[in-house]
Amino acid sequence: MMMRLDIISAVPELLSSPLNTSILKRAQDKKKVNIKVHNLRDYAFDKHRQIDDKPFAGGAESVLKPEPFFECIEKLQSEQSFDHIIFTTPKGKMFDQKYANKLSLANNILIIAGHYKEIDDRVRAFCNRRNINW
Repeated sequence: MMMRLDIISAVPELLSSPLNTSILKRAQDKKKVNIKVHNLRDYAFDKHRQIDDKPFAGGAESVLKPEPFFECIEKLQSEQSFDHIIFTTPKGKMFDQKYANKLSLANNILIIAGHYKEIDDRVRAFCNRRNINW
């Protein structure tokens, strides 16, 4: 069975090179994994497609708005269920070999990539309410 890997990114262009070279390229060529990158701006509905905002709880740094994530996650979940959702954030779980082995058994994984910004905590709460593993 082919693994499906969906990635939500604020800067999808950064993923082009790493996803299309080396081991990931070979895995895609051998039909072991199907990787879909989703541009977060496609789910922002204001005229400027703005995806960042002031933190909900206050603070100096801006965060990625939750609403575009809600829209994208709901759309993707209407198409399939995910075995795991992974938040790439300094607050997250350490990615090690044991975790990689666990994920290798999954069929569908969603990665939410914050890149240079933190993800609004309401996105985690949204996933928790839907009993999504992350």
